Amino acid sequence: MRKHWLDNLRWVTVLLVLFYHVIYFYNNKGVFGGIGGFGEWPDCKQYQDVVMYILYPWFMPLLFLLAGISARYSLEKHSGKEWFRSRTRKLLVPGTIGLLVFHWMVGFFNTATAQAQAATAGLPIIAKYFVWAISGIGPLWFIHDLWLFSLILLLVRKLDGKDRFWNWCGKANIVWIILLGILYYAAEQLLVHNPRPDSADGLYNLYKPLFYIVPFLMGYFVFSHDQVQERLSKVWGALLGCAVVAGTVLIVTTFGQDNTSPQYLGSPLNCLYGWLACLAMMAWFKARFDRTGAFAAYMTKTSFGLYIVHYLVVASLGYMMKMYTNLPPLAMYVILTVAVFTLSPLLYETLHRIPFVRWSVFGEKKSR
Repeated sequence: MRKHWLDNLRWVTVLLVLFYHVIYFYNNKGVFGGIGGFGEWPDCKQYQDVVMYILYPWFMPLLFLLAGISARYSLEKHSGKEWFRSRTRKLLVPGTIGLLVFHWMVGFFNTATAQAQAATAGLPIIAKYFVWAISGIGPLWFIHDLWLFSLILLLVRKLDGKDRFWNWCGKANIVWIILLGILYYAAEQLLVHNPRPDSADGLYNLYKPLFYIVPFLMGYFVFSHDQVQERLSKVWGALLGCAVVAGTVLIVTTFGQDNTSPQYLGSPLNCLYGWLACLAMMAWFKARFDRTGAFAAYMTKTSFGLYIVHYLVVASLGYMMKMYTNLPPLAMYVILTVAVFTLSPLLYETLHRIPFVRWSVFGEKKSR
């Protein structure tokens, strides 16, 4: 029986990612990437950047948690070989070949945004193309990590061939589920301190594999159990309230800091808020949104594609408006928000009907 709450939480989180990138693109809090804000902090407060502080601590860990849950369900129906083959097509193909087919366009605007075009000015066009392709990775770091974690999971499963550890994890009560936040906090401490954005340190702190594999494996071993999901759903209100309180304190006390720095992410308060928010969202959707409809079914099928293509809309339109127009900031935010939620579905619906593009950019075998 399909778990609609899981599907609904995934596509809702993806939509939050799209909105996050609109705000992030114009942030002035020192977050690496984007084109920058409309004035320097602290003279220009840009209170709209609070969206980043609300979402960033939990929405990507939550997606890895959900991916771990889904991996368990899929591996109950398919052999490890079949499952990993499908993961390779769905994740590795878009994350490699897709760069050359589609995401080089994202890279073109990323290099322009980072004012790196001068460094490639003397290169032949074919060399620039490969530079753009690599620079176009952007949000694809998520599927790179997910493919690597899928490979690691197959090795881990061999150590638990009889599901003894998985069955033991299913006995966790609500207290132990909350205390898993200690492991979540410990994983955050593995991040590199004082990273250099222009070095491998900065790249590592984008991918954060040693952190994100923890919620992925938690999803597989702990939160894939029906009884664990039921225990969570019974306290969804309390968890949501605690997450709101923790998030409010975090934002009030840290607004203005780079909320993606390892020091910020590794702070006890950020980890507390991030973990409570992950639990609260799963509990809330399990308790209140375990149903579907025409729109929800469509979003379930297309959210991955929207995630893949949306950043081209953000990077291109966001750059053009900032560099070549005199629009007021509010107009830019409104236009970019409307564009990313309308053009991204249109772009996906167009591209996934082209056979080779459908395979290389989305990892889809055939049109639905």
